[in-house]
Order: sequence, then C-alpha cells, then structure tokens
Amino acid sequence: MNINAKIFSWDNGYVFNASGLDLQIGDIVIVNFDSGTENAIISKVGVNAEEEAPKIIRRANNSDLEICERNAEKEKEAVRLCRQMVKKRGLSMKVVDSHFSFDGGKVTFSFIAEKRVDFRDLVKDLSKEFQRSIRLQQIGSRDEAKGKGGFGACGRGLCCMKFSGGLQSVTIEDARAQQMGQRGSDRLSGLCDRLRCCLGFESGQYKKNLEKFPGERQWITCEGKKGVIVDRNIMMEQVTVEFESGNKKKVSLKDIKI
Repeated sequence: MNINAKIFSWDNGYVFNASGLDLQIGDIVIVNFDSGTENAIISKVGVNAEEEAPKIIRRANNSDLEICERNAEKEKEAVRLCRQMVKKRGLSMKVVDSHFSFDGGKVTFSFIAEKRVDFRDLVKDLSKEFQRSIRLQQIGSRDEAKGKGGFGACGRGLCCMKFSGGLQSVTIEDARAQQMGQRGSDRLSGLCDRLRCCLGFESGQYKKNLEKFPGERQWITCEGKKGVIVDRNIMMEQVTVEFESGNKKKVSLKDIKI
C-alpha cells in the first residue's frame, strides 16, 4: 500500500510505500527522504505511484514523538531569528515557516518573494547560527495558506488543505465566465489574496454553456421584434432582451434568433 505523507507544512506531500504497516490519516511516520531521515504526517492512504516509492521506516514511537516536539519548538525560534536576519539585510522576502529534519542535519526555511532574491549571505548567516545544512525554499501564497490553515468565506476548510494533489490555477477568465468579474477582488480573493480555488470548480461547465450564447449587446429577433441582449443567465440558458421600444424581457435561448 502506498500513502501520501507531508514532511513540510507548505507542500503537497510525497508518496511512500507503507507495505506491512496499518496506518491511518494523521499518523506520524519516520521516512527516508533525499539525503536524510524525516518525520512525516500521513495525509492520504491508497495512493497510486508511477514508480517504486521509498519505504516507510516505521510508525513514530514515543521517543520519535519527543524529538518531533523538540524540533517543533526550535522551529518557532528559527523563524523569528531568520526574520531578524532578513530585516537586517534588507531582503524583499517574507519568511513563512521552518522545518528541522528528524535526524537534525538540516533546517529548511520557506519564504515568499515577488522578485528574485539573492539570499547567499543569508544562508551563510543561518549556517553559522544553526551549525546545520540550510535550505531555503520559495513557495506561493497558496502554499502559505495551506500550511497555516483556516476557513474560507463558505465556512468550510480551505480547499488547498483538502486536496492533496494540488489545484488547477484560477484566472480572472474563470470569474468572468461565471459572471463574477465585476464583484471586486475583495469578494473573489481567498485568505491567500489570490482568486478563490472554488472559482475553478464549475468554470468548465459555465464556459461550455457560454458557447451556446450570442455575445452581449448583440442584436437578435424575439417574438417578431428586434432587441439587444443586455444580460445573460448562463446556467438557466436565458437572456435579458431590451427591445427597440425600451421594454426588457427575460427569454429562453431557444426563443431567439440571431
């Protein structure tokens, strides 16, 4: 059986071979990852893998959990120190989180930056401070929200936390297809300040239905009278027509002629 387990709070996790182990979502396990040993939290069971996945060493025992707890405390202080160093050097980057490897050999820092950042001197500072191998990983604002958690405007948990395989990118065209383009960024943005992931769930159906419609402000004929389309209800397959007389009426697509 293969499982998906998250090593870093901000990523989608990695696939591991859990053969011979009875594991559930939320269990902490010890795994071999890259050049060291890591602790990971299981986020999904029964995952398909395109190639042979690395095998889980064991389910975390009490001694392992104590190490994880100590590392978690050190990670908070590491973030604080790293932010101080970033501020001192005047770097345009936001330090989001840190992670101490289970074997203690590496510290990974995640950060957000709008532009390319030369952090070579920062790495030297961090290496001197922590006496460990240092890795800096740039992430996106959605990855930050995924790691921090929270609830969307719908009252449910964030989509980026629920779907371990990642989500498709959302564009303003997805919002426009659903006639939401004029609602303002504050109503369309999630906690990450990007367009809400849920805008991508139904955009395909809206775009498919939209292919049946004439364009806005296009002249059509309905009930023997000429009019112009001033609004469209995509899912109801209706349009609002303003006739030459100035009267407006909602009509079905099948009742108009172009």
